[in-house]
Amino acid sequence: MRALVTGITGQDGSYLAEFLLDKGYEVYGMVRRSSVENFNRIEHIRDKLKFVQADLLDQLSIIDAIKESRPDEIYNLGAMSFVPTSWKQPVLTGEFTGLGVTRVLEAARHMNKNVKFYQASSSEMFGKVREIPQNEKTPFYPRSPYGVAKVYGHYMTVNYRESYDMFACSGILFNHESPRRGLEFVTKKVTYSAAKIKLGLADSLYLGNLDAKRDWGYAEDYIEAMWLMLQQDTPEDYVISTGEAHSVEEWVKASFQCLDLDWGKYVKIDKSFIRPVDVDLLVGDSSKAEKKLGWKTKVSFNELVKIMVEYDYNYLKKQM
Repeated sequence: MRALVTGITGQDGSYLAEFLLDKGYEVYGMVRRSSVENFNRIEHIRDKLKFVQADLLDQLSIIDAIKESRPDEIYNLGAMSFVPTSWKQPVLTGEFTGLGVTRVLEAARHMNKNVKFYQASSSEMFGKVREIPQNEKTPFYPRSPYGVAKVYGHYMTVNYRESYDMFACSGILFNHESPRRGLEFVTKKVTYSAAKIKLGLADSLYLGNLDAKRDWGYAEDYIEAMWLMLQQDTPEDYVISTGEAHSVEEWVKASFQCLDLDWGKYVKIDKSFIRPVDVDLLVGDSSKAEKKLGWKTKVSFNELVKIMVEYDYNYLKKQM
């Protein structure tokens, strides 16, 4: 089996590459031409991967990437993925995160209509939620340019499935974290800062909205769900989540507790980190995935926090 993965250098892409290699796949990663390579997350498996140069903004390069890799499965994980940045670059976010999906689907349709296609949809599509918890039938109400672009990509995937009889499906993944999460994300920012404070490398942490609640799972668990979706007889969309909501404050408290620190002494509010409009509560209902895919999350909230805190603490200690 051959797989083409866009966004292979990201958190999800790196775990998916490992997963597919373990399954015996030949894995191709689609990467953009850059003067500076950022292969940190996949350096340990780099010699086992094959790379094709292409860009989600360039239709012809995607066609060439599919022609070269001849995939049985395409996992479209590439996107402008940091929500706060989407307000500063809304047009570019739309190009990558929305139209980029269409370009990959269109290339796949012309090159090999039988290829199986996975689209990385997002819980941010629910935004100002219409019901709690959110499932596959919950209406979308995105509250960021990122969320809007993800809705576009999601419905284009549905459209290509229904219009061209393609095996195209979306995983509506709720927040999923790991030690490989980027420092710009609040979960990693918190665990990394807590470790720095414990080691005497910092004395405070500035955050925005502590009341926002999210459904946080472990990225490595969620990768299996992506693969399982493409192993089914018929393509469908699935919500992937833990079913538990925790506030940013709970994440902060748990992170600092891992290091025997009182978070209240170190955390300060900076209003510049608060979004123009925020998403107050996201919590998913994955009963469909549990029933049809046989998938369930394995790592609990507290276990996830501990995994990330211990990784950051040990990493920083080695640098000292």
